[in-house]
Amino acid sequence: MCGIAGVVQAQKPTQERLQRVAKMTDSLHRRGPDGSGIFHNDKIVFGHRRLSILDLDNGAQPLVNTNENLILTYNGEIYNYREIRSELVMLGHDFNSNCDTEVLLHAWEEWGQSCVDRFRGMFAFAIWDHGRNLCFIVRDRLGIKPLYYAKGDSDEFLFGSELKALLSYGLDTKELDLTAVDDYFALGYVPEPKCIYKGVYKLRAGHMLCYDLSKNTIKETAYWNLRQSTTTNTSRDLPSELNRLLSESVNLRMVSDVPIGAFLSGGVDSSSVATLMSRLSDDAINTCSIGFSEAEFDESEYASSVAKKIGSKHNTKKVTLFDTDLIDQLADTYDEPFADSSALPTYRLCALAKDQVTVALSGDGGDELLGGYTRYRWHLNEERFRRLLPDSIRCPLFSLAAKIYPRMSFAPRWLRLKSTLAALGRDSVSAYFNNIAVIPDDRRYPLYSDTMVAKVSGYNPVKLFRDYAREADSKDALWTVQYIDIKTYLPGDILTKVDRASMAHGLEVRVPILDHKVVEWGATLAEDQRINQGEGKYVLKKSMEHCVDEDILYRRKMGFGVPLSQWFRNQLKSQVESLIDNKYLLKSGLFDMQEVCKLVNNHLSGLHDNGTALWSMLMFEAFLRRVHYEGETL
Repeated sequence: MCGIAGVVQAQKPTQERLQRVAKMTDSLHRRGPDGSGIFHNDKIVFGHRRLSILDLDNGAQPLVNTNENLILTYNGEIYNYREIRSELVMLGHDFNSNCDTEVLLHAWEEWGQSCVDRFRGMFAFAIWDHGRNLCFIVRDRLGIKPLYYAKGDSDEFLFGSELKALLSYGLDTKELDLTAVDDYFALGYVPEPKCIYKGVYKLRAGHMLCYDLSKNTIKETAYWNLRQSTTTNTSRDLPSELNRLLSESVNLRMVSDVPIGAFLSGGVDSSSVATLMSRLSDDAINTCSIGFSEAEFDESEYASSVAKKIGSKHNTKKVTLFDTDLIDQLADTYDEPFADSSALPTYRLCALAKDQVTVALSGDGGDELLGGYTRYRWHLNEERFRRLLPDSIRCPLFSLAAKIYPRMSFAPRWLRLKSTLAALGRDSVSAYFNNIAVIPDDRRYPLYSDTMVAKVSGYNPVKLFRDYAREADSKDALWTVQYIDIKTYLPGDILTKVDRASMAHGLEVRVPILDHKVVEWGATLAEDQRINQGEGKYVLKKSMEHCVDEDILYRRKMGFGVPLSQWFRNQLKSQVESLIDNKYLLKSGLFDMQEVCKLVNNHLSGLHDNGTALWSMLMFEAFLRRVHYEGETL
């Protein structure tokens, strides 16, 4: 696993540009602590930071082919590289190493852009084709590995693994994209292809971009997309099919020349992956987990139970999360504002894992693919009710009821009907959007200043959900929201969270459930094979019943949350109070500071639970202070 960066420009690179690309590359040193390299010719400067996983003595990058007309800088792993290598050898290709980097370059040389169809893995890479004056950047199908790019005013094309690489080179401007700010406060992250800054973009998952230097043009195309099967999988033994596919995927991801292990939370997904690893390994595998002092958030006893059953070398640690310095560390790690509070334990888990291994397998992706989130069941229940009344009656009736019903955030869930009533007064997509929003529309826009409201007028982040719902083109209500999550939440939140937290510690994380063959299989399942009588991930649980205890498979889902609301009234109270007159929030001009004050005071007084909204504001303030206004005196 690595960090990549580069610049393409018609003019021969100057010494100053070489130094700037070196600065880009050095900014990614945590992604690749084992080595670095720079290559340049009269059109490009490519940089690379290496985390050595395969063929430790070889594999240095950027890599140049024999004719010196193809140059590659690459971040990722191609798990079936040995199979592809054998095919290329039969076609006359010679190899100087046993690493997947050289296989990728030869595959591009042999098959061109279509070579990506053969890859099983996670990757983000750039290839310069000297003869055609073209630069290609490519990102894996699900967006496991990140890739940013920008087009400068001086006809420069920039790319890098993280935003900090482009900022290190020096952008022409650092102008906030205010629609991306609205996206952030709605979703807790900035969804691709947007970036928090105008003119900077994330290459979308499953996409390839071609920059034509001669024409100074950019063309982005999708090389893969997930489609729901038009025919339901009618196999009589779906659990066995899934077990076979996951075992194959896990086995591919166990190839490594450095120590390897697994994250183990004690939940269904991580327990399944760790169990399959143990069954495929001749030796005891390494597993690690963290626990919390707050019992309602602590799953470590379940993780220990699984570890004992599979005989793993288990490492667990109770951690303290409310270290105030960690807020700034997260801002530095994620570059863009990022409000998923589970980044806190994820960051700690990755630090713990790195003490034991260099590669870890995780269970990410199971909830999105196989229907594991509780919100999916709520959405299906709402959908069944929506179908009972025509929109012309239902929408005004329940919208009015939602306005009248009081907000009761601290009451038992069955009494907190305001959001449910509001959802029943909306169409399916907007209801789902507002149900999962970090700060829903009716609470988000009052936080904005008049200037901010005017500048985002006519825009609403729900548009992204509507676009993906149309793209899903399905009458299956569950699949539609799963598809939306696979396109937004999965790459924008879940995979971003793990990539940045793991790479900040020089740890590679592999995600076997997101092997594209497993994902494509998942798209063949009927609704009741994903959620059956209220049981999410039904087919996965059935597939693991023979090797994972039922009290692990069928216990209540906990997630990887943290007690924000409690902390903000205790350990982090001073941090929250600092938002009231915060000079960075004031300077941005984006917020109505009286409403921010009300948000804080209503939470501290116990009137409302604003924990999630306050965390979003804290992380945005940290972004402004550590990234946006870095070096400025206020």
